[in-house]
Amino acid sequence: MSNNSSKKALFAQFAAVARALGREQRLELIEHIAQGEQSVEMLAERTAMPFANTSQHLQALRRANLVTARREGRQVLYRIADDGVLRLVDALREVAERQVAEVDRIVAGYFRDRDNLEPVPRKELLSRISEGLVTILDVRPEDEFASGHIPKALNIPLAQLRERLAELPSDREIIAYCRGPWCVLAFEAVALLRKEGRKARRLDGGFPEWRLARLPVQTAG
Repeated sequence: MSNNSSKKALFAQFAAVARALGREQRLELIEHIAQGEQSVEMLAERTAMPFANTSQHLQALRRANLVTARREGRQVLYRIADDGVLRLVDALREVAERQVAEVDRIVAGYFRDRDNLEPVPRKELLSRISEGLVTILDVRPEDEFASGHIPKALNIPLAQLRERLAELPSDREIIAYCRGPWCVLAFEAVALLRKEGRKARRLDGGFPEWRLARLPVQTAG
């Protein structure tokens, strides 16, 4: 094989990975799987996609070696192949935020309307945790929290937040986080908390970004 043919063969493989990521449904699935290993049934429920469609998208990601799968009884469980997949998706997000005008329009029209303050940087939050200055609020579902979370975080899923406000100290700032930089759960949580008179901000990024930064992580149990 010539040098040029080898290069083209490599580019063809790179393009195959890009094609595997080239559907918004697959990027959403990766966001969910990045929280921890999940079944096809759970992923279908959380993305509001039919089971068959969810399975097909997952198989496409698996063929590109972006996710792995194992069988447990009658269920098939998926997980991210490695941290490089998350870095690739994060790089895609950063480029789109810089270069695509429609991204800025969407951010301005939904996200900034709910929270126009700068998020709290990860290292700043780590320092404030050690000083006991903040309450960390994880608004993801309980199973995602159990798979891994920021140390000392309190887990109150967004759907339960209004009814469980009394569990949050009223004399400390609340830092909320969820699945990633543009996960709507944290934005909605911060908007609700501020409406209730609480001082609240978001973490910069979500749990996967925290873990990728090699910061401390806890699991349930």
